[in-house]
Amino acid sequence: MEGAELELFERGIRRATDSGSGAALDAALAGLGWRDALAEDRRRAVSVLFECQGAANVTSSALSQLLLVGLGLGPGDRPTTVLLPLLRTRDAPGRLQDDRCVVRGLATSDLDRSETVLVVAGTDHGHTAVALPPSELSRRAVGGIDPGLGMLELDGDVAAHGAEPGGPVDWTTAVSLGHLALGHELVGAARAMLGLARAHALERIQFGQPIATFQAVRHRLADSLVAIEAAAALLAAAWDEPSPVSASIAKSSAGRGARTAARHCQQVLAGIGFTTEHPFHRYYRRTMVLDQVLGAGTVLTAELGAEVLRSGTLPPVLPL
Repeated sequence: MEGAELELFERGIRRATDSGSGAALDAALAGLGWRDALAEDRRRAVSVLFECQGAANVTSSALSQLLLVGLGLGPGDRPTTVLLPLLRTRDAPGRLQDDRCVVRGLATSDLDRSETVLVVAGTDHGHTAVALPPSELSRRAVGGIDPGLGMLELDGDVAAHGAEPGGPVDWTTAVSLGHLALGHELVGAARAMLGLARAHALERIQFGQPIATFQAVRHRLADSLVAIEAAAALLAAAWDEPSPVSASIAKSSAGRGARTAARHCQQVLAGIGFTTEHPFHRYYRRTMVLDQVLGAGTVLTAELGAEVLRSGTLPPVLPL
C-alpha cells in the first residue's frame, strides 16, 4: 500500500480504533478488510493498526490473528484465541509429553468471542499446535495494574488424545511478529502520552506563562520524543531486516521508550497525571503491561546479552 491507498487505510483504521474496542473494533476491522490487508502488506497492516490501537488505548483480537499467521496456520475461519505465555516470558505456554498436555498461559478479552483456544506446546522435537475448547481450561481474571486489558490466566492438564492436533508450528516466527506488533502498540501509546503532556504544558500557566516555556519541562518532553522516535526507527529497521533478534531488540527498545515517556510525561503532568479523571493513567497502565507480554524488555535484553557472551559475536547492525 502506498500513497492515497495507504492514507485511506490509515484513516479507516484510526476511525475504527477511535470509535470502538473489543467486539466492536473486531467488527469494524472485518468491515475494513484488515485480514486482507495483512495478507497483502503485512508491515503496513500491523504498524498502522497497532499504533492506532495503542494511541486509542483499545483492544482487539488482532494479536491472535497475527500469531496464527506467524504460526503458519492463517487467520482461520473459526474465532480462535492464541494462548500467550505468562507475563515476562516468551516460552510456549504448553508442554506436550506422553499423552498429556500441560497448559498455563494468558488469554486476552477476545477469549469470550472465541470457539477455540490454540495452545502452542513444546515437545522434544519442536513445537506443535493443540486446539482446545475454552471449557477444557480453568480461568482466572488477571487484575493487577491494567484490569481494562481483560487478561485471563488459563491452566489445565488435559489428555492429548482429547485435543485437536494442529501439527508442527513455527513459534519463533510467531513470537517475532508479536514483538513487532506490540512494539508498534507501545510506540502508539507513548506518542499519546507525549501528546497529553504537551497539551498540558501549553495550557498550564505558572508565573504568568505556559510551563512549556520552562527549560526543565522542554527537556523532559524532548527526551520523551527522542526515546519514542528511536524505538520507531528500530521497528522500521526490524521490518527491513527481519529476524528474531531484530524483532526482540525493537520490542525491547519500544518498551524502554514507553517507560521513558511515561516517566517524563508524568513529571510534566504533575498532580493531574495521578488522577483517574485524566486519561494519562490508562496509557501508563497499558504500557507497563504490554512491555511484559511475549517477554519483558529487561528479560529480552538479558537474553540478548547472554547470547552475545555465549557466541562471542554481536548481532548485525540495523540500518537506522
